Amino acid sequence: MRRPRDFDAELQALNDRAKALKAARLTQLGELVIATGADALGTEVLAGALLAAVGNEDAARKEAWRKRGAVFFQQRRGRKATQQAAAAIGGSADGQPGGAAQNTGAAQPADAGQGPQ
Repeated sequence: MRRPRDFDAELQALNDRAKALKAARLTQLGELVIATGADALGTEVLAGALLAAVGNEDAARKEAWRKRGAVFFQQRRGRKATQQAAAAIGGSADGQPGGAAQNTGAAQPADAGQGPQ
């Protein structure tokens, strides 16, 4: 005889999974803001820039932003691979103990110098 399904337990597991995914997404977005240096901007400035990006209908500008973002992630992947390789041989990519390079330069926002459109 088949055992009846516990729908309440399954629903609770799905809810727990959804909460974990939301928390991970929030963490990743926060890390992205920090990695780009956008955490140096004021909250209102960052919110305004994001709202301008979301409301922008210019396909060419969105494509330029996409390309710039792709380059950003490629550069970070390359730097991360270099750091991992250096750590694997017992050093660090920047010559500092600890194996991780500090990001001392603040990255410019995606539409720096292009005022609100």
